[in-house]
Amino acid sequence: MPHLTKRQKEILDFIREYLDREGYAPSLEEIGARFGLSSVATVHKHVQNLVEKGLLRKAWNRSRSIELVDPDPPGSLEIPLLGTVAAGVPIEAVSTPDTIPVPPDMVGNRECFALRVQGDSMIDDHICDGDVVLLEARKQPREGETVVALVRREEVTLKRFSLSGPVVTLSPANPTLRPMQFPAEDIEIQGVVIGLLRRY
Repeated sequence: MPHLTKRQKEILDFIREYLDREGYAPSLEEIGARFGLSSVATVHKHVQNLVEKGLLRKAWNRSRSIELVDPDPPGSLEIPLLGTVAAGVPIEAVSTPDTIPVPPDMVGNRECFALRVQGDSMIDDHICDGDVVLLEARKQPREGETVVALVRREEVTLKRFSLSGPVVTLSPANPTLRPMQFPAEDIEIQGVVIGLLRRY
């Protein structure tokens, strides 16, 4: 599936849902009303971009002529790429929102996001510097799961999670590094690793 902006994906999803519900396509005015776009020219531009990307067909000589090229395109799903996480000592939490394509079966029905890895503390789990980890936005990890933890609401780190009474242990997967321990109230789990994306 071609790369889509967030708005293009929203419009494509709306058109798909409208076609499924009504049996015919929404007008440009209806699309504009759905997304608060007062200019039909702006809607036309978004639709034309989807046509050029091969996801829609449109006959210009009649109204409600939008058709999906493939109602359920295979390919990739765009999820948020929210910045960098340290596989090492915690680093300052900095959000740099973007998106990244992932296979839909990696996500399923879960709410997911991705982070780029910085550091080598998880190399024994085959998570390397520069990899992208796919995370489920889940706040309650199970013992031993690899998590992204927000430490004292300031820094983030990627580690294996363990809870013993009031103490959270965040353990690296690198024998040269030591586990870190914190009071449970100092740790907020941002997500649980469910996949890994890597380019060779």
